[in-house]
Amino acid sequence: MVFEMPFEKLKTYMGTNPCPPDFDEYWQRALEEMNSIDPKIELIKEKSIEAPYAECYNLFYTGVRGARIRAQFIKPKKIDKPCPVVVRFHGYQREAGDWSDKFALVAAGFIVAAMDVRGQNGLSEDVGGHKGNTVFGHIIRGLDGDKDNLLFRHVFLDAAELVKILVNFPEVDKERIATFGFSQGGGLALACAALSPYVSRVVSVYPFLSDYKRVWEMDLAKDAYEEIRMYFRFKDPLHEREDEIFMKLGYIDVQHLAKWIKAEVLMVTGLMDTICPPSTQFAIYNKIKSKKKMLIYPDYGHENIPYLNDKIFMYFMEMLK
Repeated sequence: MVFEMPFEKLKTYMGTNPCPPDFDEYWQRALEEMNSIDPKIELIKEKSIEAPYAECYNLFYTGVRGARIRAQFIKPKKIDKPCPVVVRFHGYQREAGDWSDKFALVAAGFIVAAMDVRGQNGLSEDVGGHKGNTVFGHIIRGLDGDKDNLLFRHVFLDAAELVKILVNFPEVDKERIATFGFSQGGGLALACAALSPYVSRVVSVYPFLSDYKRVWEMDLAKDAYEEIRMYFRFKDPLHEREDEIFMKLGYIDVQHLAKWIKAEVLMVTGLMDTICPPSTQFAIYNKIKSKKKMLIYPDYGHENIPYLNDKIFMYFMEMLK
């Protein structure tokens, strides 16, 4: 790991990006806003795909600031008792993806919900200025205004609100709810667990959205984090506001939310990851106080890892025991 600190230091690393002094109050206020919303839930049957053991629906609900959020909602056709749930989140600039890649869990007896992040490539809205796809620049959206308007604040709340909605469905076992994702999805899986008391299990694979200043100091503000560099180039070329900017980003830094996670956590990290550097992932992991385990792949980066999906599937299967 020429680009990273030694592994022994990673095991105790606690992050670089500052945590705002009013962080707790910030998120308490945010959750109060979320809890005040009438979600106006719609369930619409998906007609493009079918399976003998699965029913597919588009679940629409209203998130903070009036955006309509969409999640895939897939449940077994035959339900004798409330089912465990896996809530999936997708990678940056993408969307919930194929329906069929959730079918293995549904066949095993799970309900699966997969949220489209607002303004990315799915059906959820970003109504910050116009409806539709805004795709790029989501980390920095809101930096120039009120801190309560940071876009990822709203995205984190969308994730927690989805769980809040699901636990009120009669077919859902609210004692067995897991969150899951890769990269951005891994960050959202952790943020959701921090903000929702119902999440009991988390799988987070090389999570994004952590320790922004560490990424900057490593000169890795490229690829997924490139927008931070572009922000400085266009908005603060002399870096006169650097401290202010990283402090503000601290409100949407997953490492600072990690202290609130009560769920059991499985994290996966590749030590060759130059997209979401290992230290930014350890900054989260080392702050988690609940039961946790990290799978470490020394020779892998931000990429497909062989047999990992099988390990994750079996980890979820433990919820059926």
